[in-house]
Amino acid sequence: MTTDTISIPYLDLNDRNRIPQLGFGVFQVPPEDTSEMVLRAFETGYRSIDTAAAYGNEAGVGEAIARSGLDREDVFITTKLWNNDHGRDSAHRAFERSLRQLDQDYVDLYLIHWPVPCQDRYVETWEALCELKSDGRARSIGVSNFMVEHLERVTDASGVVPTVNQIELHPRLQQEELRRYHSEHGILTEAWSPLGKGMLLDDPAIHEISSRHDRTPAQVVLRWHAQLGNVVIPKSATPERIEENFQIFDFELTDEDMRAIAQLDAGERTGPDPATFG
Repeated sequence: MTTDTISIPYLDLNDRNRIPQLGFGVFQVPPEDTSEMVLRAFETGYRSIDTAAAYGNEAGVGEAIARSGLDREDVFITTKLWNNDHGRDSAHRAFERSLRQLDQDYVDLYLIHWPVPCQDRYVETWEALCELKSDGRARSIGVSNFMVEHLERVTDASGVVPTVNQIELHPRLQQEELRRYHSEHGILTEAWSPLGKGMLLDDPAIHEISSRHDRTPAQVVLRWHAQLGNVVIPKSATPERIEENFQIFDFELTDEDMRAIAQLDAGERTGPDPATFG
């Protein structure tokens, strides 16, 4: 499976850049396996890779880019600043470390990984990211796991609206209020843990829909994200699943399917609460 047969749509960011709607996440991919997994993703057709300083595998992503033979402009790299690097000077140092690990001159998207409200330094940190965007080494900047109050504070302080908020989002945690805020303010919603760490794959409603479309449960859930307009970054370490997750743009869920999945929302997190984490 390659981009010769399936083309990934791009979505517009509020700074006039664009991001592939489907990316490949490397959370919990061991550093020694990262290069091969990312190469497999490139061979499948992915062009967006999502990593983070905290994952410890930025170097493997950089190695895969070098080995792939792809033009740098054809690859979209996202990485993130970790919690203990909040603050203006720390953020600049953390960004330099990430560039060195990735062996790149710039990244396409740089995110604050968590707001860490107990530190109350995310506004200062966001201002540092604005500086990185101004000098061109972070083509776009955004946040991850921010709640409405956090988004409002950084925007009010800087006048710069994040391009993206990457949040835990899946049918059991649909974050409707936050997604509505994003839509009203030109922020793209990007979903991490889009399959709910696998807990959706055995859901009877998802299975019924997947049977009707002759698709896997994972493909149905990822297609649901796509039709909502989310950017989605599934992660897999198996070649078969990497290819399966890529094949979501050649079918469409019905309005009835979308309504059935909407009924699955239960407010269930698989990860930490952004209000208290950090």
